[in-house]
Amino acid sequence: MRKSRFSRPVARFLALESASGLLLLAATMLALVWANSPWKDGYNSFLGHLVTVNAGPIDLHLDVQEFVNDALMAVFFFVVGLEIKRELVKGELRDRRTAALPVIGAIGGMIVPALLYVAINAGSSTVHGWGIPMATDIAFAVGVVALLGNRVPVALKLFLLSLAVVDDLGAIAVIAIFYTSSIAFGWLLGAAGVFLFIAGLRLLRVPSMIPYLLLGVIAWYCMFKSGVHATVAGVALGFLIPITAMRGQEGRPSIAERLENALHPWSAYVIVPIFALCNAGVVLTIDALNDAASSQVTWGVAMGLVVGKTIGVAATSLLAIKFGVVNRPRGVSNLHMLGIAMAAGIGFTVALFVTNLAFTDTASVDQSRIGILGASLVAAFAAGAVLRLASARSSTHELTLEAAENAELFD
Repeated sequence: MRKSRFSRPVARFLALESASGLLLLAATMLALVWANSPWKDGYNSFLGHLVTVNAGPIDLHLDVQEFVNDALMAVFFFVVGLEIKRELVKGELRDRRTAALPVIGAIGGMIVPALLYVAINAGSSTVHGWGIPMATDIAFAVGVVALLGNRVPVALKLFLLSLAVVDDLGAIAVIAIFYTSSIAFGWLLGAAGVFLFIAGLRLLRVPSMIPYLLLGVIAWYCMFKSGVHATVAGVALGFLIPITAMRGQEGRPSIAERLENALHPWSAYVIVPIFALCNAGVVLTIDALNDAASSQVTWGVAMGLVVGKTIGVAATSLLAIKFGVVNRPRGVSNLHMLGIAMAAGIGFTVALFVTNLAFTDTASVDQSRIGILGASLVAAFAAGAVLRLASARSSTHELTLEAAENAELFD
C-alpha cells in the first residue's frame, strides 16, 4: 500500500489530539471537583489572581481566567490556523472533490444546532448564545474514535479531522463577526498594518520564525485593544505563515511546519487543559442542577450538540452521497456516518469559549456549561456505541483491510 505524502502530519496530529483528550478530561474533572469541594474559595481565588505583563508597548492587567482565555487561547487558535492552512494547501481539503463531503457535513453540523438553539430560546435574551453548540471538540472526538482503534476506517478518521477543521473555521468567523461588542478602529487598523507587514515578510521570503512571532504578538495586542476578540489574531497569523520551504531550503520543513511541530504539543498538552481547568469549574448543587434542568440555555445547548450535530452532519453528508454530489469514502457505512456525526456533538473547548463571549451573567454561563458537559458526555457514549456496532457489522475482510491501512498510516 502506498503511503500518503501527508500521512505523517496527519498521524502526528491525531496522536497528539487523542492524548490531549485524556488530559482535557482530567483537567475537567479536577475543575469540577475543586469548584464543588470545601476548597472552592481557593479555586475562585486562583481564577481571580491578577496577571500583569509589561513588555515594551504591551501593558496587560488581567485575572488568570482572562489571561488564559484571551492570551493563551490565542496560541491555540494560532495552531488551529496553521492546521486549517495545511489542510487547505496539502491535506484533505486541497482537493475539491475530497473536501466536499466534510465541508457539506460541517456546514450542516453548524447550521442545524444553531437553528435548534434559536428555536428553544426564541423570544429570550439568551438567544444570543446560538453560536455555542456549533463547533466540535477535536481532542475529545478523536479520543473517542481512538478508543476503537483499527476498527474505525481511516477514511472516517480523516473525515472527522477535516470536518473539525471546517468547524473551527466557522466558529472563528462567528466569534469575529457576531461576538464582538464594540470596535476601536484605531487599534484595528494597527493590527491590519502589522498583518500587512507580516505578509511583506512572507513575500520577501524571510526564513526566520522570530520576526513572524514578534510581529504576531504585536498584532495580538492590537487586536486585543481593538475589541475584536484577540484569538482572531492567532488564526489570521496562522494563515499568513509560509507553508512552503523558502528558496535555498528545499527539503527542510517550512516555517509553518516548524511552528506547528513546536507549538502543537504545548497547545494540546498545556494550554487546552489549563483552559478546561479555568472554565469547566461549574458548581453542581441540587439547586444549580434543578435550574439547569428547566433552563432554555441548557436545553438549547444540549439539544444543539446531541441532536442538532447528529442530524446536521449525518443528514447533509448522507444526502450528498445519495444524490451523487460526493463519493462515499471507502469502507464507510451509513452507520459509520451516524456514529461520527454523534462524535461531532462533543463540543467542549470552543463551546466553553463562546459561552464566555455570549453571556455575562453567571447563571446563564453555568447553565450553558452544564449543558455542554452533559451533552458532550451523552454524545461521546452514543458515538462510541454506534461506531462499535458499525464495526461489528463490517466483514472480516473489511476489518483486515482497515487494520492494514491504519498500521500503514498511523504506526
